[in-house]
Parts: sequence; C-alpha cells; structure tokens
Amino acid sequence: MKRLPEVDLRYWVLILSATTLGETAGDLVSQSLGLGYGAGSLVLLTAFVVALLGQLRARRQRPGLYWTVILLTSTAGTTMSDFLTRSLALGYASGTLLLAALLAVVIVVWRRVEGAAGLRGALDLRAEAVYWSAILASSTLGTAFGDLIANGTALGFAGGTAALAVLLAGIAFAARFTRVSKETCYWLAIVVTHPIGATMGDFLTKPEGVGLGNVLASLVLLAVLALVSLSVRGDREVDVDLSPM
Repeated sequence: MKRLPEVDLRYWVLILSATTLGETAGDLVSQSLGLGYGAGSLVLLTAFVVALLGQLRARRQRPGLYWTVILLTSTAGTTMSDFLTRSLALGYASGTLLLAALLAVVIVVWRRVEGAAGLRGALDLRAEAVYWSAILASSTLGTAFGDLIANGTALGFAGGTAALAVLLAGIAFAARFTRVSKETCYWLAIVVTHPIGATMGDFLTKPEGVGLGNVLASLVLLAVLALVSLSVRGDREVDVDLSPM
C-alpha cells in the first residue's frame, strides 16, 4: 500500500503550479486545438484514466507518476467544467453548486473508506481510487468556481487570484495554529488551490490579463513546473506542514 507524498510547502507549490498549467493546457486542447469542450474532455479523461491505472497498479509511491495524474486531473477538470457550464449552459453558479455537492459526496465516501486513518495511513486500492475521484471532482469544481469569481464578480482574474490566495493563507493558518482537523484543512486547501490555478491561468492567457495565449502560457508553466520539481527533489527542508502527521 502507498502513502501520499509529504504534504508541506513544497507540495502546495507543486499543486499550484500543476493546477495553473492544467487550466492553460485544458484551454489549449479545447480551444487552441479546436477539439471543443466535449471531445477535449474525452481525450483528457482517457489520458487521466491511463495514468491513474498506472498509479493504482504501482506498488510504491512514484512522485513523477503522482504529479502526472495531478496534472491530468486539473487539465481534464478544466475542460469538463467548461463543458458543463458553457456547452450545457449550466452557468457558473449552478455548475459550482452541483460540483460542490458532488465533491461533498465523494469526501463523505472517503471518510467512510478511510475512517480514522485519513491521510496519515497507507492507502489501499479502494481508498486511493476514492482519493483520486475527490481530486478530479475538486479540479472540476475549482474551474467552475474560479470562472464564477473572475467573470461573475467585479474581482476579475487578478483580483480573484488575490482573494483566493488570502483564503488559502487563512486555511494554512488554521492548520498551523488552531484545532481544526489537518485533514479538513487539506481538502479545503485542495478545493481552493484549483480556482486559484483557474484564475491565475486565465490571467496569464486572456487579453484582459497578461495575454500570453494558451500555447505560450502552457510552455512557460510547464518549464516552471519542471524547475520546481527539480528544486524540490534536491531540497529536503520542510517549511510549512499541512499534513495530519
């Protein structure tokens, strides 16, 4: 059975990098390549399932494979959210509520499967499958919620990113200095990092922001993710711990 990677500051830097890249890469597949949200979702979900099967079959935790699945959940979540809110005309608010309810159900299942062990224990096949279902649901929710904040409020892309970053800092504070469950803080942080990635990705690609476009922004973010991964591999110091250890 496998355990999750150590959940520290380095982990969250990689999560934010992967979610931002997932937003731009999802738009690259669905918009720049012209596949559309439906076909793009099918392609990316297929890639996610293939990578997930490799992750589930692995007998020990392989960081490269773990982060590949994380990236694919974010990318597939982006196109799936856009398909729900735009192609099916569900809208950002209704889509956010629907996906939040779905995630809540998955988290309840996770708690029933894992019980008291939560994120601290080794994950069996069933628990890991539920974990990745929750990650995919949070990725899809994150894009819808990020779009709701950026497009449905006066905050815009930059303001939405800043507001969500403050919220994430509040969760980190709660995990560090209060009695709120570390596992609760983990899932709250996972939910918040995805809309941060969505708003930050849109800020980088859209004309209202930096205007890099989907291709250039994805290449830049891929390089950043690779550099962060290499620096993390060589850095053993733990700065902030949000794990329940």
